[in-house]
Amino acid sequence: MKLSNKTLSQLPKGVVVPTYDRSHLKIKIVHLGFGAFHRAHQAVFADILASEHKSDWGYCEVNLIGGEKQIEDLKQQDFLFSVCEMSYDDWSTRVVGVAKEALHADIDGIDKILAVMTRPEIAIVSMTVTEKGYCYLPATASIDTDNKLIKHDIENPTKPKTLPGVIVEALRLRKEKGLKPFTVMSCDNMPENGHVTRNVVLALAKLRDANLANWIDQNVTFPSTMVDRIVPAVTPETMDKIQKQLGGIEDPAGVAGEPFKQWVIEDKFVNGRPEWQKAGAELVDDVLPYEEMKLRMLNGSHSFLAYLGYLAGYLHIDECMQDPNYVKAARHLMLQEQATTLRVQGVDLQAYADSLIERYRNTGLKHRTWQIAMDGTLKLPQRMLDSIRFHLANNTPFDCLALGVAGWMRYVSGTDDACKAIEVSDPSADKIKQLVATSKDNEDRVTALLSLTHVFGEDLPKNQFFIDKVTKAYLSLRDLGAKQTVQQLAKNF
Repeated sequence: MKLSNKTLSQLPKGVVVPTYDRSHLKIKIVHLGFGAFHRAHQAVFADILASEHKSDWGYCEVNLIGGEKQIEDLKQQDFLFSVCEMSYDDWSTRVVGVAKEALHADIDGIDKILAVMTRPEIAIVSMTVTEKGYCYLPATASIDTDNKLIKHDIENPTKPKTLPGVIVEALRLRKEKGLKPFTVMSCDNMPENGHVTRNVVLALAKLRDANLANWIDQNVTFPSTMVDRIVPAVTPETMDKIQKQLGGIEDPAGVAGEPFKQWVIEDKFVNGRPEWQKAGAELVDDVLPYEEMKLRMLNGSHSFLAYLGYLAGYLHIDECMQDPNYVKAARHLMLQEQATTLRVQGVDLQAYADSLIERYRNTGLKHRTWQIAMDGTLKLPQRMLDSIRFHLANNTPFDCLALGVAGWMRYVSGTDDACKAIEVSDPSADKIKQLVATSKDNEDRVTALLSLTHVFGEDLPKNQFFIDKVTKAYLSLRDLGAKQTVQQLAKNF
């Protein structure tokens, strides 16, 4: 039996189920990217509001590319899905009921998705599509016009395939119909995600119609957000545990994450919003300081542990935390090399670092280092390189950050410390593979990978001090391996 309206009454007593009348929910938010993180984060906030504060804000869940099965599963179980919180061996579960509709571009057609986005009552279009989904080119702070899908959207604007293309066409239709615009809210893990979204949407709109671009610029808001909850990729083992939590009832759309969750939102909405603050979200004027704190202290240390942990044979973050040298290095990275670069006010960064270490120790999570190591070319700039630029400008040490960059270089070279092949998943994987194949496994490898200017910019590949530090760390990883290199570094802290 699958999770459904009919099976809700058969769930174990400890499972939290919707106590509100789901028929009273109104679809006011279209969410693009029905992935695990959205289910375990924004959807839970909405479910808490509906359960405890009588909110009527409901979702239409949309996948544009991939995730066909997720949407089909959701449809088959009355748009219900479960979210488990994993705290070591203590699990708790709630069934989320705020989704009322689900669509996939390849199954239902893009016209149907655009029709939903142009309903008068749609007030917000939110998204979790990962960095790749924005077709954003950091070097130009604009849209990547060489992206084949963007080229398609330029040539076929009324049949878009990309996130920017869908938003531009939906807004054009709303403008044409004389409807209020919706707010466009990114919930992806990028610095200034609202600015990024605004830049790609306006850039694509300008290529199509200057008047449309001007209307969007004048009438649509793109609030930035900071989102935080560790949600590992779902594994067969996770699914088995979820089914046990549900008393044997299947839920292929179920997800599991850590107990902690945080959401900081720039309070800038043109057509209303839920009262997220009642569910624990923070509504602020400026999200950027919080974003930087999270991206550098949490995500930066996560990437550090992912590259160096995977090389050493640690397949999950909690395994890294069983190595005292990795713990010491991660804490030093957070407090001495990342916290010192931040502008956030009124936050106890020591306590924040301690909480991160404790979250990483959670043996219930099983967050794969390989998963975190994905898409490094998109993650390195905001997680490590911006901080390195700060230290270079201020003549302050950045040994852990340099080792993190070298760890990425060693990781994408394709072999771990046990000489096992690494499956490198990255949008620039082909270029990386070429650079690795045509460079020697020494300082030449560092030079070759630094030629990726869309990652390192024009400045870092010319900074000899930076090159020397990364090269020294890389050679140590080559000669000693990750465990011993981290151990030697930790002796200095």
